[in-house]
Amino acid sequence: MKAWRVVLLTLSFLLLGGCLVTFGDPLPANQAAPKALLGNWSSKDAWGQPLKLAISRAGGNTYKAVARAQGKPAEEYAFTVARHGNRWYLSAGVPKRLGGNFLIGGFEVSQDGKDLVIYNLDVDQVQQAVQKKELTGRSTEVPEDNGPGVLIDSPTERVLAYLDDPANSDLFVEVARFQRAGK
Repeated sequence: MKAWRVVLLTLSFLLLGGCLVTFGDPLPANQAAPKALLGNWSSKDAWGQPLKLAISRAGGNTYKAVARAQGKPAEEYAFTVARHGNRWYLSAGVPKRLGGNFLIGGFEVSQDGKDLVIYNLDVDQVQQAVQKKELTGRSTEVPEDNGPGVLIDSPTERVLAYLDDPANSDLFVEVARFQRAGK
């Protein structure tokens, strides 16, 4: 598994079967993440190999995630978060080689702070939303994966309203589950 894919999967900015939903605008950096998000997390990939994720504040309301997969160099990404309704969202830049723009995913930290669940957006459902004119955007191809994608250019407020709508709760697909790592 390529290192960039592990990182994207790890953070949920994720590639799900080569499919990618990107957005023209990131979430604004005007909210602080829940304190329980910060720290060290661990999991295993689909092949049972260990994954490590360290999340820290990068400055202001921007955060840094450093992901490590066994035998791969560490990858670092900056991201922002936003809370809307009952959901937490994260947003990160996509590397230029994958088309650029920004990813938006969801996350939950368990009440006891021991589990972190990361969600990606279902590309097929987002494409249907574009066809129904609920969002504006266009289909894309993910360059390195030759998979389908969609670029959403709706304003951030419209995107968040769409994501917050309870009728769209099945848009979110769990892609990673981490446990708090010991010190």
